[in-house]
Amino acid sequence: MGGGMAAAEREQGKKKPRKRNREEFSPFGNYRYYYGYRISQGLDEDPRLKVLKREWFQGKDCLDVGCNNGLLTIRIAQKFCCRSILGIDIDSNRIEDAHWILRKAAKMQSAGKSDSKTLESRAEERPDDCAQDLNLSKDGETRKCTKNHSFSEKRDLFEVVSFRRENFVLARADAHESYDTILCLSVTKWIHLNWGDEGIITLFSKIWQLLRQGGIFILEPQPWRSYENNRLVSKATAENYEEIEYPPEDFQDILLDKIGFRTVEDLTSGLSGTNAGFNRPILAFRK
Repeated sequence: MGGGMAAAEREQGKKKPRKRNREEFSPFGNYRYYYGYRISQGLDEDPRLKVLKREWFQGKDCLDVGCNNGLLTIRIAQKFCCRSILGIDIDSNRIEDAHWILRKAAKMQSAGKSDSKTLESRAEERPDDCAQDLNLSKDGETRKCTKNHSFSEKRDLFEVVSFRRENFVLARADAHESYDTILCLSVTKWIHLNWGDEGIITLFSKIWQLLRQGGIFILEPQPWRSYENNRLVSKATAENYEEIEYPPEDFQDILLDKIGFRTVEDLTSGLSGTNAGFNRPILAFRK
């Protein structure tokens, strides 16, 4: 009896394993519930959609670098009537989530039930990986896209939206790929921390090469203080942080003076509704 009690006391005295935070599982910023973190409750959609211009997407071929679970990628396709949009992410789990959400959205669109309330009422069907807002489309937006624009006629989301697992910085560029619009939203910090200044210049250079003449690059860079908060997520990020010479405040000059973009438009003033910590500039560069 006494031996059993002593064993129990020793067991209770053992330290419980430390619960690791989400950064430790996401060295590339590939958070499972990312959109739940950044979008204020009560909003119908990601507030960044309000500052994007339809002319950059309607009938255009688009690329979303660092798409996470593809929620915003799909919303852009629905809201702005893209000809095509490809979302890429370094994390195969997030791409798996994106394919699941795309299947759900396409199924509801084909049934004529693409409104937000219907999606929310069926949210319990989604896997744990996607346990977040499926607020994909305001009522009628997708149908309006299909009805009013000839390039979308008789096309479902599978013909417009696709996803691919890829490390954009390290992958070899496909000479046959080109786009009218490329998005890189809240991704630069993670590329910068994981691959240093060389990685960020590679990112900008590849985007320039993939853009058609007159194309648009939409950038949402994280501020330097955000780097400080995440520099210790891995050994590589800690080492690269100490070597960074190009802070995010220099990105605009780099893109205009070194990469070769012609103009820049600051979209930030029209942005509202993001949670604290996500008030970041959004810039549109034209090639």
